[in-house]
Amino acid sequence: MSKIALVHDYFVQMGGAERVAEAMHDSFPGAPMYTTVALPKSLPDRLRAADIRTSPLQRLPSIERRFRHYFMLYPFAVENFDLSEYDLIFSSSSGYAKGVRRRRNAIHVCYCHTPMRWVWRYDDYVAREGFGGIVRSALPLMLWGLRKWDLRASQQPNYYIANSRLVAERIRKIYGREAFVIPPPIDVNRFQMSVEIDDYYLVLSRLMPYKRIDLAVEACKRANRRLVIIGDGPDRARLEKLGDDRIEFLGRQPDAIVNYYLSRCRALLFPGEEDFGMAPLEANAAGRPVIAFRGGGAVETIC
Repeated sequence: MSKIALVHDYFVQMGGAERVAEAMHDSFPGAPMYTTVALPKSLPDRLRAADIRTSPLQRLPSIERRFRHYFMLYPFAVENFDLSEYDLIFSSSSGYAKGVRRRRNAIHVCYCHTPMRWVWRYDDYVAREGFGGIVRSALPLMLWGLRKWDLRASQQPNYYIANSRLVAERIRKIYGREAFVIPPPIDVNRFQMSVEIDDYYLVLSRLMPYKRIDLAVEACKRANRRLVIIGDGPDRARLEKLGDDRIEFLGRQPDAIVNYYLSRCRALLFPGEEDFGMAPLEANAAGRPVIAFRGGGAVETIC
């Protein structure tokens, strides 16, 4: 009987990639899940009892707050996972997990959410992150080495799966690899429609600069509309300063609360360019329309 291992970059936030990792575990519940770092509050519910195996990065000082600062160490962490006993490896990767090493006759299938955004879309990434002058000066040299590693690591998987045609094209252009396109799993049955629609717009997202939630905040301020934001992340403090009394930040919420707000909003606002974007389809499953930026994965899913 084949031995299977699952690999995910890290569990430091909750988003679409973590939903995919959760679905991988559902498909192979007996397989261990290898990951560099797993913060308990960021583990999907169905993974809390899973066999999660972390790297030594888990024990680094202040890893909960500074996990992004250790980005140069993640390649070493994934390459030092001992997966020699496994016949089949499934990785979920937008960064590092694709670089795990396998024995010669093992098969590695990588579900790639996107090639490393901070390496291959550097200018756009840095512009949104608001880094200071010293960091901006040092990053290119550091990322030069990471880019070389990423190209080398991209040859490790036997097969690639992309979450959208957009990402499949990026994989072909950057890595020189072909990818099958399989959209990420969305549990539409957990959503219910409501006959009551309230007067607010909704953002459902991790609060990261590249997601452009600031555009939704500014639009609702100018239009004098109420905006409810569900999600958390490093951009929250900045966004709260941009908002006013019409902008509500609820932080991360359980599925029941998400479903309540999603089914009653006037529309979901989706202002950023995403690799795929699961939230619009979740809004549609709850019977609500979506106002999205025409770009990225949204053009493949929203009519």
